[in-house]
Amino acid sequence: IREWYNGYRFLGEPVYNPFDILLFISNDFAYRSYWFQTATPTFLLKLIEKNHYFLPDLENIVKDEAMLNSFDVDYIELETLMWQTGYLTISHTETLLDNIYYHLQLPNKEVRQAFLQSVAQYLTRNHDSARKTNDIARALLSKEVGRLESPLKALFAGIAYHHFTAHKLYEYEGYYVSVFYAYMKALGLDVRSEDVTNKGRIDMSVVMEKSVYIFEFKVDGSGALQQIKERKYYEKYLSLNVPVYLIGIEFDTQERNIRGFEHEEVII
Repeated sequence: IREWYNGYRFLGEPVYNPFDILLFISNDFAYRSYWFQTATPTFLLKLIEKNHYFLPDLENIVKDEAMLNSFDVDYIELETLMWQTGYLTISHTETLLDNIYYHLQLPNKEVRQAFLQSVAQYLTRNHDSARKTNDIARALLSKEVGRLESPLKALFAGIAYHHFTAHKLYEYEGYYVSVFYAYMKALGLDVRSEDVTNKGRIDMSVVMEKSVYIFEFKVDGSGALQQIKERKYYEKYLSLNVPVYLIGIEFDTQERNIRGFEHEEVII
C-alpha cells in the first residue's frame, strides 16, 4: 500500500492519497490507479510532445522556489506544472549559498505507471500497445533477450506515419529513447536512466530480482553493444550475483524504427 499510494511530501513526512485509500478499501483491496483514472492529463501530454521533453529527465528534477511558485501559463515549465497539479512531489531539499533547491519526483507506483503509460501511448498513438508490452515483459522475465527485438520493432512500426511527419519526431533523437523509457517504466520495472558508473553513464539499466539488463542506444549510429563492453558498464552489477545482459539498440531516423539489435550475456 505504501509503494502504491504513499509518497506525497510537503516538506514533512510522506502522506497517502486519501482518495486512493478509500477506493482501495471499497474495491476489495484491489491495486489500481484510482486517482489517475479520474481524468487524463491531456494538457500535460500535449506539452511533453510540443517541447520534445526527454522523459528520463523526470528522474533528476531540481527547481528553485521561484520556479515552483510560477503561475505564468504562457511560460510555465512542464515540471512546475506537474508539481502544481500533483504529478510530482518534493523528495528532498538542499541549501546552497543561501538558495533552497527542491528535488522533485513522481510520488508513487500509481502515478509513475499510469502517467508514463499515458505518455507512451500519446506519443506513439499506438492503440495496440498492451500485447506488445506483454511480450516485452515475458521476454524480460524469462531472460530470453532475443525475444525483445520483435515486440520493440512492432511497437515503433505501429506508430502512424502521419504522426511522425506532422511533428517531425523523426528528427528528434530523444523521442526513441523517451518512448522506450516510458513503456519500460510503465511496466513497473526498476528503470535507471543515465546510470552512473566509474567508467561513464549507462543509457539505461533495468534491475530485476533475478536479472539485470543494460541498454545502450545509438541514433543513426553504430557500436552500441561494443560501447557497453569497452567501458565495462556491467561491472557495477556483478556483485548482485544474477545474470547480466548487455543490449545495444540502434535506431534509424529514416526507417523510424530499430535498425540494429545486439545482445550478449556477461560470462564471469
